[in-house]
Amino acid sequence: MTQLSRRELLMKSSALLALSPVALELLSSGASAADPYADGVLVDGEPAAMQPGSFSIVVLPDTQNYSEKHPDIFLSQTKWIIDNQQSRNIACVLHLGDITNHNTVPEWENAVAAMSVLDGKVPYFMVPGNHDYSENGGCKDRTTRLNDYFPVKQFRDLATFGGVYDKEPDRLENSFHLFTAEGRKFLVLALEFGPRRDVVRWANEVVSQHKDREAILITHAYMYFDDSRYDWKKSGKEQSWNPHAYPVAKATEDDVRDGEELWTNLVSRHENFIMTLNGHVLQDGLGRLTSATPGGRNVHQMLVNFQMRPAGGDGWLRLLEFRADGHTVQVSDFSPTRKQCNRSKQNEFSLKLS
Repeated sequence: MTQLSRRELLMKSSALLALSPVALELLSSGASAADPYADGVLVDGEPAAMQPGSFSIVVLPDTQNYSEKHPDIFLSQTKWIIDNQQSRNIACVLHLGDITNHNTVPEWENAVAAMSVLDGKVPYFMVPGNHDYSENGGCKDRTTRLNDYFPVKQFRDLATFGGVYDKEPDRLENSFHLFTAEGRKFLVLALEFGPRRDVVRWANEVVSQHKDREAILITHAYMYFDDSRYDWKKSGKEQSWNPHAYPVAKATEDDVRDGEELWTNLVSRHENFIMTLNGHVLQDGLGRLTSATPGGRNVHQMLVNFQMRPAGGDGWLRLLEFRADGHTVQVSDFSPTRKQCNRSKQNEFSLKLS
């Protein structure tokens, strides 16, 4: 029997699901209920100790199910971050969107309760996902309760706050942040779901103004589960959940950008990007790709989403350990509620920076 690659297996299973984005989301989220960790290598205990001179960034993807049904898990995640801030030298937390599931008041209140644990202790940077827009999270337009519960004024005086999209000074959907860790200077560019054309114009200006910083892009939808970027022009509806397929695209004359468009019109144009991170995508919720800029710099692009796991995600976090050599990032996934690491090749690996 011919052995299929991970990408081929996932694409074959995806081809069977010729359904709407909503139907696909419901079906895929329960597809592995019989053995939700058949693809995992679970090991009890805390993550390995940090190497001397390292610092870490914690990635918090797709908390939508926690905000709706499991707020205790969300709280456990942020509490673990605080409890391990010093031992893991945590510089910041990156939330990849779908903060809520239905953009409702109770869900936003749960999100605030969890994220506020970090206030004044560990800086966190957020983007909205499709579930954070419109009534019931339907992503029909750009309305969101994000700014009611995480107002710009809450972040404006923080040392890490850089600014927001210049045409929406009181909205947090598009922002940038600056931090320094172990002598290295970073820019985090945080963009809305399916960024608009003029938002990309602003983003290019921000990155150009901070060429001396290593740049990280976070946005909700960029990579797909087959280790490729979202590419509407090439793949269309063959890639489920592309921003172009949502009602907001029709309502705004398709003024949205997917992963390939962000790569072409933003990321590849700058030689200081080192990585991108997104959530959003189902199936195994994991993917990574390394692409070179015209100047020859490698940019590591990662999809990470755990919402399909039991209890809305089982509390999994992704930890990025930036080591003292300046070139190595050790990636690992840990659940503070399960008190386990996942050491499969998709969940634990090293990246080499240019």
